[in-house]
Amino acid sequence: MPDKTTVLYSLFLLAGVFISAISQVLLKKAALKKYDSRIKEYLNPLVIIAYTMFVGTTFLSIIAYRGIPLSLGPVLEATSYLYVTFFGVKIFKEKINKGKIISLILIVSGIAISAFSQ
Repeated sequence: MPDKTTVLYSLFLLAGVFISAISQVLLKKAALKKYDSRIKEYLNPLVIIAYTMFVGTTFLSIIAYRGIPLSLGPVLEATSYLYVTFFGVKIFKEKINKGKIISLILIVSGIAISAFSQ
């Protein structure tokens, strides 16, 4: 069982991964819009906020890796596939097929196996 410090720092990393997924949604929403010029395509509120969030997630990762084992980081970061799939289905009405379901089951299984073997 992980100690309280590891759990706390793991929450920092998970928060960063979740925020990163939200920023990806913002970038996709921005990409779906039509713009008058190339500069407006890159300098609009959605893109600026998304990249600012990405910078924030970098700091959360730096903080998180101070208190978690290096081997745990990629396992926690794999949760991003769950968030991105969820947002894709709910926000962008993307279809989820059998292959995606199997992939998600494998990812969750890998996370669980790794978490319990720590």
